[in-house]
Formats: sequence, structure tokens, C-alpha cells
Amino acid sequence: MNIIVCVKRVPDTETRIRVGDDGTAIDPSGVKYVLSPYDEFAVEAALRLKEEAGEGEVTVVTLGDDASQETLRTALAMGADRAVLLNGEVTPDGLATARALAAEIQEADPPLVLLGVKAADHDQQQVGPMLATLLERPCATAVSNFELKDDAVVCRSEVEGGTQVVELPLPAVVTITKGEFEPRYASLKGIMAAKRKPLETKDAQTSPSRLSVKTMELPPEREAGKIVGEGPEAVPELVRLLREEANVL
Repeated sequence: MNIIVCVKRVPDTETRIRVGDDGTAIDPSGVKYVLSPYDEFAVEAALRLKEEAGEGEVTVVTLGDDASQETLRTALAMGADRAVLLNGEVTPDGLATARALAAEIQEADPPLVLLGVKAADHDQQQVGPMLATLLERPCATAVSNFELKDDAVVCRSEVEGGTQVVELPLPAVVTITKGEFEPRYASLKGIMAAKRKPLETKDAQTSPSRLSVKTMELPPEREAGKIVGEGPEAVPELVRLLREEANVL
């Protein structure tokens, strides 16, 4: 079983974001970049599948610039076998990203492609389904657990009130969310081994982005809270404020 995992380099979710001078992007100075957390789930899922089978290869692919090599090395340190950097511009246009990934994956033709359900920066949840459409493969999204069964993949997703089970014929595309696949920590041995694993750089087959950011701004500061009293005696005043000032009753 050869598996391709599509990953993305994103700002650390604990980074304090500042808007850049042009007002259309974040200020990158002092920002730490990491492998998108949901993509970590996808890498972990691929590694477990390979370990259970006792054979196969896990390849991680990303679209980005040379700085994205660090992100790929993180996945290699976790246990992936090889990496491919598609050198090209990263845009908020999910379709442009999906097309660049599809051009690479179409040639490799793996039976299973995994992605995180969404990237931690743009949070669009688009690239996985778009990629599946371009590859003409079935797709399951927000999958918390899955297993291979003959020539199919059985996917489980948490939905309101229960679990949804979907069976897809291979080859397929699956996007992974938090659930069964808690990512492992890279060991010192894995980090050292990652330096020797193959990382190939190719020019991405990009298409013009049809989406651009016109302006970006931080959310307004929240107003200070108000303490209306203590104990049961404060309830009438609280109800009055909710009804007359907050207009929620």
C-alpha cells in the first residue's frame, strides 16, 4: 500500500498574529511555522496503515517555497519515507492548490490519498474534495477513523447523534480530523533519519489564482464584562440587562 499525504506549512496556532503593513497578509516576522495539526493526523493515519500492513511507502507532498522543506522534514521525522516539494506560490485559492497537487498525484496514482480535513490558516476544508474531483475518485471528509477492507476503505465520521460509516472503493481520497489518529512524537532517531531521507523538489504545475485577499484586520477588542451582583439577589437585574440591553430575551 503506497499512500500519499498532502500537507501544508502554517503559522503555529499559538503564534500571536499581527497584520502586515499592506493589510492583506500577516506579518511573518517572528512567526513560527509548523506542520498543520490536522495534517499531522493524516500522516499518523498513513504510518499506522503502513505498519499494520508491514509494507508500503508513505510519501508527503506539499505546495510551497523552500521554507516548506522544514515542514516536510517534520513528517519524515515522524516516519514518512519520502517527500516531494512542489515549488510554487501558495494562495488562498483551494482549487489552484488542488490542481497543483492533482498534477503530481495523477502521475504517481496511489491507491489512497490522505489530507487533513482543513488547514489551520485558511480553514476552508476545500482542497480534499476538490482534489478528489480532479482525480475522479470518491472522497470521504472529516474522518476520525478508517480501515481497509479488501479493495475498499471503510470510513467513520462523528456526526450529531452518532457515527456515520461510509465505504469507498479504492483508489480514494480521505480527509482526516481529530479522533483515533493522535500523532506520535518524532524520536531523536527519527529526526536524524529524516535528514537522509529523499526530498525531491519539482516546479509546481500551478494555475492562476482566482481568489485574493483584499484586506485583513484583527477582531475588535471585547468590551469589559459587568458584575451585576452576587447570589440569587442578582438574578432580577441580570434578567433585566439581558432583556433590555443585550436584547437576547
